[in-house]
This record gives sequence, C-alpha cells and structure tokens, in this order.
Amino acid sequence: MVYKFANLSQLEIRVMLGLDLTKEPRAIREAKEEGREEGREEEAIALVTRLLKRRLGQELSEEIESLISGLPLPVLEALSEALLDFTSLDDLQNWLAENR
Repeated sequence: MVYKFANLSQLEIRVMLGLDLTKEPRAIREAKEEGREEGREEEAIALVTRLLKRRLGQELSEEIESLISGLPLPVLEALSEALLDFTSLDDLQNWLAENR
C-alpha cells in the first residue's frame, strides 16, 4: 500500500492512515523492556552480593559469585530474603545447592 504513496513521507502516510505517532514500534518497546529486565537482574546481583558479604562478614569466592550471577531474577529475589537467616557460608552454599 505504501508504494501507492511514493511521493509522501512515512510520517505523512501514518498521519493520513490515522496511525498513532506517539506509539513506539513493538520491536523498540520489546528491546527497551529487555534492557530494563537485564538492568534489574544486574542490580539484584550486586545488591545480593553486597548483603551476603556484610551478613557473612567475609568476601565471597569467585565460584560463589559466579553462581549468584547466573541466577534468574526470581531466584535472586528469594535469595535476598533467605540471606537474612544465614549465619555462615555453609548456609549460603546449602541454599544455592537447593535452589539453582
């Protein structure tokens, strides 16, 4: 249909057809949402890692940090609650073994 209006700009065609000009294309909306989701995961990883270090009073091994970094957001959220009950590194390791 667009070929019939070759002398009009895309904007003019969209206005003429009554298309919503304020609405972003679906691909852009999906890409933005994916970026927001990745940002939420990255922030959750950073927060859980900081809280664990403080709660356990020690640095975490690279292996444990790697395991935490691979967790999906819902599991990270569960870990953020569970860590409040941890008293040792063993508690964290047991939790990770059960919830990966």
